[in-house]
Amino acid sequence: MTGQGAPAFNPRVVLGLLLFGAIAFAATLYFIGAGETSRGPNDGGSHAAAKGLTGYAALAEILEAEGHEVSLSRSPGAFDDEALLILTPPVFADGEEIVELIGSRRYAGPTLVILPKWHAMTIPDAIPVEKEDGWVVLGGASKPSWIEALEGQYATELALGELDRTQGPDWQSGAHRGELPDPKHVQTIANATMIPLVTASNGNILAGYYDDGGYYPVLDEAAGLPPADEEDLDTSRWNFMVVAEPDLFDNYGMADRERAALAHEIVDLAMEGQDLPIVFDLTLNGLGRTQNLLTLAFAPPFLAATLCLALAMMVVAWRAFRRFGPPLAEARAIAFGKRRLVANSAALILRTRRLHLLTGPYVETVRQRLVAALRLRRSDDETLDHALDRRAPDAPGFAESAEALRQATRPNEILRAASALKSLERKLIR
Repeated sequence: MTGQGAPAFNPRVVLGLLLFGAIAFAATLYFIGAGETSRGPNDGGSHAAAKGLTGYAALAEILEAEGHEVSLSRSPGAFDDEALLILTPPVFADGEEIVELIGSRRYAGPTLVILPKWHAMTIPDAIPVEKEDGWVVLGGASKPSWIEALEGQYATELALGELDRTQGPDWQSGAHRGELPDPKHVQTIANATMIPLVTASNGNILAGYYDDGGYYPVLDEAAGLPPADEEDLDTSRWNFMVVAEPDLFDNYGMADRERAALAHEIVDLAMEGQDLPIVFDLTLNGLGRTQNLLTLAFAPPFLAATLCLALAMMVVAWRAFRRFGPPLAEARAIAFGKRRLVANSAALILRTRRLHLLTGPYVETVRQRLVAALRLRRSDDETLDHALDRRAPDAPGFAESAEALRQATRPNEILRAASALKSLERKLIR
């Protein structure tokens, strides 16, 4: 006899706890591996993920809306890609690291560096103003200290001061000109081996590319220079462009349509007429992230294996849940007594589908019973048929019934043939 007691807990409650725990654990692993345990990259910095005045999120959105392939990179592996790499280092960055990075990319792809100048801080909660995440207040401007690490043909001298608007527009690039959002703190390039693309009213350079012996026909045409001799220049080298005034590119500057159009044009020029992906680097701003095992587990092609493992765990959990509660009180596999032993043996034969093995032994068993009932000395088929014909003329012969049982293969055929053979014994006993 079997039985089952009442479960100790409500199965639905247990299932809910298991599902919640599994989802929470998987989410914890994912966010740890993806590095999403902080407030996020919109921290008010000077990078493409920031939406404050000094960030470049607006520029990235404009370029993407215009059909460019734009990505924000948090891995140093993007430095080796053939793409336009836009660097937005902070004021107190590591100059040697930047110089090494620029040098390694001269034959990998173009590089555009936007110099910083603003000192910004997120708006404190104590200030009662309406604000959104990442908004900042400007606390002054200064030249980046790491610019001194640029030496040789890339040596650059910066100037920071106020522009006199009586001398002309704040910035000019070909036939385009306009104003800067803050003419009192304008950063320009005062001295460098650079070809200007955008100039200030005082004649200094706001944006340009270095004259380093490379062949840049697209940039030369935009700068108004005559065509250069290709044979005397390095055609494999990509350009290195610098924007000294960040307000031409940052969110502060994107409030003006003319400045936004200028930023888009400069980015297009930096690609030298090629349709290259655009990568905004975030590693120099302290937002770098290296891959680990957790990150790889949730990234292709390992994501498929992770999903299969999760599915297998769900199946195992479901099987365990269905087994929840006290175990059944199992009875004996083979009960006591001859009747039960025969029943178990018959059940085993039925389960293994070996009924055809019983036909021969059953024929011999019936043969011996008929011989005993008829008191015959011989047990061959002819003797049995002769004796049965005398006792039950209307009954079928033993040899015919026995052969039909031996030839039967299907369960129904075996049962019908065995029943017909058994009927001979019943007629004699009756």
